[in-house]
Amino acid sequence: MHLPSPALRKPLHTRAVTFNGFEREDGLWDIDANLRDTRHYPTLAVEKGVVAAGDAVHDMYVRVTVDDDLIIRAIASSMASVPFNECPSALDPLQALVGCTLGPGWHKVLSETLGGVKSCTHIRELLFNLATAAYQTIPVRRAVIRFGGPNTLAPGATPSFHMGKCKSWDFNGPVISRHYPQFVNWTEDSNS
Repeated sequence: MHLPSPALRKPLHTRAVTFNGFEREDGLWDIDANLRDTRHYPTLAVEKGVVAAGDAVHDMYVRVTVDDDLIIRAIASSMASVPFNECPSALDPLQALVGCTLGPGWHKVLSETLGGVKSCTHIRELLFNLATAAYQTIPVRRAVIRFGGPNTLAPGATPSFHMGKCKSWDFNGPVISRHYPQFVNWTEDSNS
């Protein structure tokens, strides 16, 4: 653990969230996501009775299939463990995301399409971060295939979406200067 040593404590709750990216044989890409909540002690669920320590309170899955442009082509989802029988009805609205793009505006799309009581908070949380997992999977793999490495861009390319979006990827910072000097001091007007 890279945090300071904690005070004496006991574990109560674990939320495990995983994302796995896959390259498909048909040229599309799958991003599988899972959210699993467990408690380290038995609890009483209002409608399900006793949930044993270590058993899932929530265990939810989403698979989003996208093309090279990060356009959603298909969505599959399931809920293996939920607190209420009505929870799985929150999955059907996910189909409205087919045709949407994982990219700028994604959070707004999720809010408008699945916000509030239209779907499930936990599924929205998975989808919210699924876009980042897709970006870690697809453009990096495509760059390795096409150009031999993730830090190589085609001549005349514009900055990747992640550039200018965090401290390390500052257009005026040392990372851009070292690896992408053509984008130092980049602005939207630079492409004009």
